[in-house]
Order: sequence, then structure tokens, then C-alpha cells
Amino acid sequence: MPPNVLLLQGPIGPFFSRFADELTDRGFNVWKVNLNGGDRLFYRKPQSINYSGKYRDWDSYVERLILNKEIERIYLYGDCRSYHRVARKVAKRLGVRVFVFEEGYIRPNYITLEEQGVNGHSPMLNRKFELSQLPTTSERAMLSGENLLPKQTFSRCTVYSMAYYWACRLHHKRFPEYQHHRTLKVVSEGARWIRSGFRKLHYQRVEKNVLEQIISEYGDNYFVCPLQVHCDQQVVVHSKFNSIEHFIGDVLTSFARHAAPNKAIVFKHHPMDRAYKNYSLLFESLVGELGLQGRVFYVHDVCLPTLLKNAEGTVLINSTVGMSSLFHDTPVKTLGKAIYDLPGLTAQHSLKSFWNKPGSINRGLFVSFRQYLIETNQLNGSFIARLTKSSSTGLSWSDSLSAEHQYRPELIDSKHQPRLCVVAGLDLQRVDVIDKKAA
Repeated sequence: MPPNVLLLQGPIGPFFSRFADELTDRGFNVWKVNLNGGDRLFYRKPQSINYSGKYRDWDSYVERLILNKEIERIYLYGDCRSYHRVARKVAKRLGVRVFVFEEGYIRPNYITLEEQGVNGHSPMLNRKFELSQLPTTSERAMLSGENLLPKQTFSRCTVYSMAYYWACRLHHKRFPEYQHHRTLKVVSEGARWIRSGFRKLHYQRVEKNVLEQIISEYGDNYFVCPLQVHCDQQVVVHSKFNSIEHFIGDVLTSFARHAAPNKAIVFKHHPMDRAYKNYSLLFESLVGELGLQGRVFYVHDVCLPTLLKNAEGTVLINSTVGMSSLFHDTPVKTLGKAIYDLPGLTAQHSLKSFWNKPGSINRGLFVSFRQYLIETNQLNGSFIARLTKSSSTGLSWSDSLSAEHQYRPELIDSKHQPRLCVVAGLDLQRVDVIDKKAA
């Protein structure tokens, strides 16, 4: 029998529905749990289950589901979401493999699919990478065969998001206990995405010459500090910071105390946080308090590659901008757990020292490490748009990743016995009954 797999929450949009088709083509039998109306809108296949129970019952529910459906692996998006943290613990308890989707370690043309977890949960954090252990490749071959992400994806992302939040609101009574990681107010969320589009146009206009100004005034004597989205759980879970404001304050205080007076720092706002946050007042206050007038720039829509390749260094928490910075030979200092925070790639000394001695990058190690990521946990593709026509998702798989996610009956032990069900005869399609009556 084909092995059963379970999909939990995916990225907003139809990606998980397409991924289910791809898993089916690869020989798996796919089940899916919908936690809210938005999930249900974008996934309407027969083997989908609507969970309407309480969050406190989610642990026991997932355990019953895994046992009764003989689930052998779970796929989810975002391992730090509260429902997914619980599911990962249950899966570990039962010996079920968990594969996590996330935005790509390599941007913008890749997404991540990694077993166990990403960033601070990645099994790569426990490995010591040496050049001799990594695949060999050349600078020229590094970008060969890479499908490029379509440029116009913002409008599609906006439509998906607005539809998702409308569906959450419309079907609230079906999922009354659901707890989302963001607000689910439909009108305000829709207004934010529309506002984000207008702000993008505004910042493109007013910041048209700001990068030229920074480079002409400071040359390469400036640091880049990319900000992550305000609700990014990778920040809270995998660093000492409890908010982006906390991070900004710590970095600016260190810069004021230890950076030479001829240096500047450029904070780059995250594009997906454009509609939610504006730190202008915070920067105005801190710059005045720390005496950094004329040395701090807060930008939204300048060209990131140009900003990085002309910078002296990059300071961040665990953003994937770190990999982009290394690509442009710009030294990186991480202040959180990141998979690329390795000797030879990132600065291993203190932030205090980094301002004046950023260090250098082992280019050969970076090229080989990047290739290692592509072969083991990066899919050339997008959650929003198909990059190829070779599969339902439009993803381009490496040989090793493809084999890992392909059902191969010849590798199954003939003596394998299915797991015993602890709650016999449970009809998992009727979750309302389960939530109220199951032990």
C-alpha cells in the first residue's frame, strides 16, 4: 500500500493543493488537516479534514490522527507556528518524519524543504562543515540551470492573502477555536495589503537617489542591517531578541559605542512588513539619543544587491539576506541561530569587534556550501508561481531531494507491520464528533 502522508498548514495560496498532486504522482497517499476557512478555501480535495477543536486538544488529536491513518511523514510550512510546534513534538514521540517548508535559504529563486526543521531547528546546526566534505563546484557552474523567479508576484500574493482572510472570516463558526499567528480582521488586513502597494510606489519614488547618496558620502564605509518581519517566530525562538525593536536598539547602541565616526549603518525594512510596521519614530528617537545624526539610514525599497555588494559588512539576526551578503563577498555577523553561521563564512568574533574588523569570506567554502544546500534542502521554485511545467508545483528537484520524496516500494521491509490504532473505529472525517466525544 502507498505510504500515508499528512499535510498541515501550508503557505497562503494553492501551493499545498498542488504539492498534494505531486506527492500523489510520487506514489504517496495524501491527507490534509485544515485549521481555518482560509486553509479550506485553498485545499478542497476529498481526503481533507477540518479540525474545529480547541488548541489544548490539538496534541491528542494529532496523535490519534497519526495512529489511525498510519501516517509515516508530515509536511508543514513554518515550524515555529504554535500548532506546528505541537505536531512536531507528537511526531517525534511517535517516530514520524517531519519535513518543513520555508522561504529559501537561497533567495529569490529557491524555497526550503528540510527534515526536522529550519534555521535554529535545522539538523545542519549540529554538523561541522569542511570544504573537503562539501560538493565541488565552480563559480561559473553555481548559477547554471537555475530557473529565475517571475518578477510580478506581489499582485498574486495580495489576491491570495485577501481571499485567505475573507475565507477565515466567512467560515469562523466552522473553526471557532482557531488561534492564528496574525490578526484575522478581514477589512484591516485587506487595507494593509492595498496600503503596502501604495507604499511601495511611494518609497520607490522618494528613495530613488538615497543609495547613490549613501555611496557617494560614505563609499564602502557603511554596514547593512536587514530587518525581519515583526511577527517572524524565527526571531523570538532562535535569538535573544523579543522583538525587532529590541534588535534595532541593541545594534544601534553597539554601533554608537564601537564603530568609527566615519562609518554609517543602513537599516533595510522587510518588504513583507511594509504594511504592518514603520520604525521611523523609533529611529528618530534613538539617533537623537545616541548622537548618530547623519550616520543612520532607514530605507524600504532600494536595490538590495547593490546595497550589499558596496557595504563593508552585514549585521542581522538569522535572515536569509545573510546568504545574499556572502554571495556578494560582504562579511556577515549573525546575532541569532543561522545555518550559514560557520567559521570561514561568517564573523565568529563579537559585534563590538565586527564594526572595525569585519573579516573575510572563504569564497570556495561559500560556493560549495551553497551547492550543498541546493542538493539537500533547496527546491528551485516558488510558493506563488510555477517556475517549470515539469510538475504540478512547478518545482525543480535535485536528484537527492527527488529520491528522498519518492515512494520506492523496493526499499520497504516486507515484514513491516502497520501501527496499531489506539482508538479503534474513529471516523476522522467527523471532527466535531471527535472533539466532543473522543477520549
